[in-house]
Amino acid sequence: MEVYLAILLQGVITLTGKHRFETKTIHDGYESKSHHNSLASPIYQTSTFTFETAEAGERRFAGEEPGYIYSRLGNPTVRMLEERIASLENAEAGLAFGSGMAAVSAVLLNLVKTGDHILCSEGVYGCTFGLLKMLEEKFSVEHDLLPLDSVEQLQKAIRPNTKVIYIETPINPTLKLIDLEMVSTVAKEKGIKVVVDNTFSTPYLQRPLEFGCDIVLHSATKYISSHGDVVAGLVVGEQETISSIAKSTQKDIGGILSPFDAWLLLRGLKTLPIRMDRHSSNARQIMKKLAEHPAITNVMYPGMEESSSYAIAQKQMKSSGGLISFEIAGEKKDSQAFMNRLNMIKIAVSLGDAETLIQHPATMTHAVVPEEERLRMGISETLIRLSVGLEAWEDIWEDILQALEN
Repeated sequence: MEVYLAILLQGVITLTGKHRFETKTIHDGYESKSHHNSLASPIYQTSTFTFETAEAGERRFAGEEPGYIYSRLGNPTVRMLEERIASLENAEAGLAFGSGMAAVSAVLLNLVKTGDHILCSEGVYGCTFGLLKMLEEKFSVEHDLLPLDSVEQLQKAIRPNTKVIYIETPINPTLKLIDLEMVSTVAKEKGIKVVVDNTFSTPYLQRPLEFGCDIVLHSATKYISSHGDVVAGLVVGEQETISSIAKSTQKDIGGILSPFDAWLLLRGLKTLPIRMDRHSSNARQIMKKLAEHPAITNVMYPGMEESSSYAIAQKQMKSSGGLISFEIAGEKKDSQAFMNRLNMIKIAVSLGDAETLIQHPATMTHAVVPEEERLRMGISETLIRLSVGLEAWEDIWEDILQALEN
């Protein structure tokens, strides 16, 4: 703990209440005067830091003076990113990880122990599902996946040993929403931590802490990066919780982020509001076209007035984001044939990039989920997930249309 506190003293989270979100994405967490007036934040590409004297090293390890020690324990470039994401989510503190799953595993391993229970939204990312199964099989940490649609259902599902409610909203890949305020209200009565995967929304479209949730995490690989050149994870929450994760599962397991990748994410964050507005507006146009096409049997998008999640979207999201899921008439081979006929749109399992990407969840991101469980989640063999990019929406639609009609 002493070592981590020495690192923590390097800077205070920059919560500039006078600045609006768009300004925070560019400025928070970085003071150029402390870095030779460099406009761009510098990259501290170093594994370790030197001490002027042996006594200074002793004081730093004891937590008696501020200063960096070793980049696994803290790095100035990574720290800038951690401060900025904390500011954007209106959190007290943040941590950066080498991948989204490093963030998920660090959080859950910190919060639970053998004999505990995790309650999850019905439908989670395939690797998160795999981690939950591993925790159950190796460490006897049980979990349940439920719709979490009502207070009554939630209260009935909570056990005496439930320690965490883990939520994706929008859920991957069905894009169903969970009412964050409802869940957090029930959880607080029971002393249960609420963890939200906010990857699909980013803090620009949704800030779960403002609805009473405790921890927010991101696969920063996606919209926060936006360039398809980084794999990273981010976590924010109260200072006490973040400090606990930093001095335990992050420090000892070591899933840290490199300084260069932190710099790339700082760059990506500067354009986040503009990009998310474009992703969302493009998605709305494509959603309307898909809903009208006879070869599409079902469209899933929180911004559709017909969606069961529409009211929740209006309550807790700025807009509905850039992801659309839809089902093609026919069988799995028809969905795959459609994907194979696309030209501009790329088949890839990521999302949030400038390029429009498409994938088949049943055989790709959620292939690890047993078929019975997958179908219960609403992931059929004809379901396709589309990450709408920043291209002209007309070009995106023309590519989809020719693939549907050929």
